[in-house]
Amino acid sequence: MADTAAQPFHIEPSPGGVGAFVHGIDLASDLSSNTVGVLRQALGDHCVLFFRDQKLTPDEHIAAAEAFGEINVNRFFARLLTHDKIALVVKEPGQKTNIGGNWHTDHSYDQIPAMGSMLLARETPTRGGDTLFANMYAAFDSLSEGLKETLCGLRAVHSSRHVFGADSAYVKGVNGRIGNPELATQDAVHPVIIRHPISGRQALYVNAGFTLHFEGWTEKESKPLLDMLYAHAARPEHTYRFQWAPGSIAFWDNRASWHYAVNDYHGARREMHRITLEGEALGA
Repeated sequence: MADTAAQPFHIEPSPGGVGAFVHGIDLASDLSSNTVGVLRQALGDHCVLFFRDQKLTPDEHIAAAEAFGEINVNRFFARLLTHDKIALVVKEPGQKTNIGGNWHTDHSYDQIPAMGSMLLARETPTRGGDTLFANMYAAFDSLSEGLKETLCGLRAVHSSRHVFGADSAYVKGVNGRIGNPELATQDAVHPVIIRHPISGRQALYVNAGFTLHFEGWTEKESKPLLDMLYAHAARPEHTYRFQWAPGSIAFWDNRASWHYAVNDYHGARREMHRITLEGEALGA
């Protein structure tokens, strides 16, 4: 936990396998350079930081995110009309498909993946609409030593084509909330086990959303091992289910976590504002 004598806030690990709650902070006014340093280290350690009752304007949301790094304007997501740096993650009452409704980590399809995202809840359903998070440090640590050794020698190919491309059933299902399919042309290759830039810990870096296959392996050869890793990483002891309310924020690190937006609130509206931050090249 943070030193409460030195900081006006404190950090409490979640009751699950990932994440921590930050209490006693106003992200609109309390982000000194020292506070940002403490929160950045906590993000690296806990994979996700949760905040409650953050009454941020869009400008304050942008300023809070920019305290941690340069903003990455996602090329596929719809944006807030008045603030181009804020992506809209919305599901209307009549829509069936939500955004992010499977285990994934954002931007692994980029050569330099985004560091993370700061997601702010603007409107939430009275029931449902939670987000699951999973800890990729724990996913790696709980593997056998033999499999760890094997995975440390592998790299994997990631892509956006099958998710955001013109032929994607997912793009058609989200009814215009995802666009620019002509930009879904890039692939990227990353180590399967990375060394996290903040914590220095090893983390599993494949995900069901964007990973296609191991480098030098076919998709058919890769599938059994990838499926085993996906099931292993999503084990309950590695995860935490976060319940949203207006003003709640989840600030997650893409290099150390997965997330999954639960689609269990048909007939209700949910509006989230997401700001994504630039990252750095990942090392094995």
